[in-house]
This record gives sequence, C-alpha cells and structure tokens, in this order.
Amino acid sequence: MPDMKKTLLIIGAGGFIGGFIAREAVRRGYDTWAGVRPSTSRRWLDIDTLRIIDFDYDDPDAILATLHAAAPSPAGWDYIIWNLGATKCANFADFNRINFEYLRTFTECLRSASMLPERFLFMSSLSALGPGDEKNYTPLSGATIPHPDTRYGLSKIKAETCLELQPDLRWTIFRPTGVYGPHERDYLMMVKSIDAGWDFGVGYRRQMLTFIYVDDLVAAMFDAINTPATLRRKYIISEDRAYSQADFRRLTAASLGKRFVVPVRLPLWAVYAASVIAEKIAALRGKPSTLNRDKFKIMRQRNWSCDISDAQRDFGFTPRWPLVRGLEATVAEYIREKKSRKAKA
Repeated sequence: MPDMKKTLLIIGAGGFIGGFIAREAVRRGYDTWAGVRPSTSRRWLDIDTLRIIDFDYDDPDAILATLHAAAPSPAGWDYIIWNLGATKCANFADFNRINFEYLRTFTECLRSASMLPERFLFMSSLSALGPGDEKNYTPLSGATIPHPDTRYGLSKIKAETCLELQPDLRWTIFRPTGVYGPHERDYLMMVKSIDAGWDFGVGYRRQMLTFIYVDDLVAAMFDAINTPATLRRKYIISEDRAYSQADFRRLTAASLGKRFVVPVRLPLWAVYAASVIAEKIAALRGKPSTLNRDKFKIMRQRNWSCDISDAQRDFGFTPRWPLVRGLEATVAEYIREKKSRKAKA
C-alpha cells in the first residue's frame, strides 16, 4: 500500500484500460482522480471514492483552471498516469492532435502550474517501434530502433520524444503489445467470429502474436511508478511468449466450448482493398472505422514477438495471466453479456 494516501491522477480514465486502472488504484489505497472529456462514458468509473474531472484538452487556459480547481494541493498530484489516446480516427490528423498535441499541451500546463508529479507514466504502444525482424523473428526489445509505419505509431513516437525533451519531468514510458480482457472491443470481434465458427487471418506467411492481459498491464503500472530504477526508462509490456493465429483460435474455441472452427486466410491485397473502401466510407460518415489503412499495416506485420527482460530486471515484471487464462476470463464475460442481452430481448 502507498504511504500516507498518495495521490494519483489518471488521464484518459474512461476507456477499457482506464476503468481497470481506476479500480486498481482505489483498491491499493491511492487517493484517485479520473480525468476525462465531458463526452466520455463513465460506464466503468462507478467507484464511490473516485473523483472525476472534466478536461478540455483543446484549451490550455481551461486545463490550467481545471488543474488549480481540482488538485489536492498546490503541488498537484504525486503520480499521473497518462492513458489518453486515439487508436482509430476518421481523420488521420486527429492521431497527431490527440496522441501528441494533447500530451504536449498538458505537460506545459503542469509546468506552468508548478504541478509536475513525482512520476509521470505514459502509455505509448508497441506500434511506436514499427515492424520488427520478419526474417529471423528476433523479438522487439529496448534496443530496437523505432521506425513506425503507421500514423498511429508515428503520433506515439512523437509523444515519447516530447517527454524525452523535458528534463524536469520524471517520466516512465510503457509500450504495451495488444491489450485484451473483459469489455475490450477489438479482440471481442475476433472472439465473436470464432463463436460463429469462423477465424479470419490475414496473409499466408507465419505471424507471431503477443498479448498482455489488462490486469497484468495495470499491475505493472503501479510497480513501475514506485520503483526508482524506472525513471526516464521505456519498457515493452507483454506476456513473455508469442502465439500463432492457430494458437489463439484453439484457445478461444476451447473457452467457448466450440469443437469446430473454420480457419479462413485472406490475401493481403484483398484486406488492403477492403481497408481503403472502409476508410473512405468512414470519412464520408465522419466516424472512425476499425478497418483502415493504418490497421492494415498493423495486421500485415508478421513479428510481434517481445523481449521484456528490461521490465523484468528493473521492476520485477512477471505476467500472471497467460493467454489461456486471460481468454477464459474474457470469454466468460462475453458469454455473460450475451446471455444478459438475450434475457432482455
């Protein structure tokens, strides 16, 4: 437990991961604030002791006013976890605005208000590194030189660089691989497809996938912010093994009790064409599409293997949720929600 009720501000607390961070923070005894946009759903923030703050990230003056009004002391919060980010956008320029410019503006406001925290944990992404070794399948590691090939990944590496250029900010950066768990939506689409008897894969070359269960990611956050060795360091966060698409299909099918699932391999050219069309339709509607050219590049990447030795060494990171266990919990929640919807129908 933290000493003397340490204070924590979670920026971007309204999403899938944010709700888990908030609950774990309260469970561990932190005095916790959840920073969200006015339009953000509070569905996963129904926690008695949680304080919710509305931020207008487009307005620096409004941010400053909100910080002064909501802070627990003139010095601000002991810790800040930055979980705010966009993973899909109708307009690709929004990746830069939300993932980079919001961070830069907010840290400038913290400095102006003299509220730089004891530790600032930034949630980046494995996509900040870009494609890895797709010949020998060498794991991505802290020594990998970033060369992101997506607008999403580029916005994340710009945000990382923004933090690195602030010597007075005590930052730590996480680069998690694919995060899954109850209530997550992207992997839920794969679970639903397998539940319907189909497993769609992209490309014909071997693809190695990595995952991190949300509880493992959140536990790692609290371990890292309380460890001096993590100051101004970057960490890949993943389970310590990779899986094939067949492994994911087999484990998901077993959790669902499915005996027969048809694997379907889609050629890259067909997926690219579908991505372009879906992106154009989404742009006309003004809504983000799960399938787009950025997402295509991510699906095309063959090697997501990870070396997590830096995190293991510096703060004892040990994933406790292997994919088989995490999928069982995720599928159990999916089945519960499915039954609930049927009962209401």
